[in-house]
Amino acid sequence: MNLDALYPPIEPYDDGVLLVGDGHRVAWEVSGNPDGKPVVFLHGGPGAGTSEWHRRFFDPEKYRIVLFDQRGCGRSTPHASAPGADLRFVTTAHLIADLELLRRNLGIAKWQVFGGSWGSALALAYAQAHPDAVTELILRGIFTLRRAELEWFYEGGAAALFPDLWEDFLAPIPVLERNRMLEAYHRRLADPDPAVHVPAAVAWSTWEASTITLRPDAETIARMSEPEAAVAFARIENHFFVNRGWFSEGQLIAGVEAIRHIPAVIVQGRYDACTPMMTAWDLHRAWPEAEFVMVEDAGHAASEPGIQRALRGATDRFADD
Repeated sequence: MNLDALYPPIEPYDDGVLLVGDGHRVAWEVSGNPDGKPVVFLHGGPGAGTSEWHRRFFDPEKYRIVLFDQRGCGRSTPHASAPGADLRFVTTAHLIADLELLRRNLGIAKWQVFGGSWGSALALAYAQAHPDAVTELILRGIFTLRRAELEWFYEGGAAALFPDLWEDFLAPIPVLERNRMLEAYHRRLADPDPAVHVPAAVAWSTWEASTITLRPDAETIARMSEPEAAVAFARIENHFFVNRGWFSEGQLIAGVEAIRHIPAVIVQGRYDACTPMMTAWDLHRAWPEAEFVMVEDAGHAASEPGIQRALRGATDRFADD
């Protein structure tokens, strides 16, 4: 992974575990300048967890950088890879409440919210619920869980671009169940038997890992298809997607009126096959006040150089505001 467009690596100066209720413990960390501008990084998936390199989108001399692993993934517990994982208390509303609890516990009055992919959906939902807590929004790879978005990637639309990879995604599902892939995967991912849920999770995660970059990235595919991480990722994603994020159709774009006053940057790869540009464009049309940055030579992943440069440019722009 080439991260030359980002700031140098840094280590956190504080970390901990937040008890958020329902038996869940959310892992968090803070890096950068303790007196800097607060920013919270919202990872994708849902279920992907944070990585050390996510700190590097922000100038460490100017930002107080908060990373946390959403319920069920990363270093948070209980982990969704456990055979009998219970996801009843892993919903969008719970994640929004966790964000507010973390903000208050860290003594932050307002913070910048930075989210990509699923993180863009969570950022929009959080900002619409708590607009007074948000200084700016930086959104990448826009995803709002509308029916057309989910059907594009999980019910066959993207197979037009990746028919070879789609066959591997179909493989764990019997032919008679392939007309409703999200539901068919849900049955297998919820099965407590590792012989059932692990192969399904690896196939699910490999499909996404193989299609999120403009060119195949072996490192990304290997990391995302590691069984424990893949099970948590696939289970949480599928759980959110079969429930449509607990959003009404078009809710996040319709809700722009509540956040129109918040300075924002939208970054989208032209060739994003995972969350196609149609959604970012719809958000841009509904919210012309937000800066829209289209990266012509990029797909979906934040690890792609063009996306990195655009995101760092956005954080630099807001660093002194």
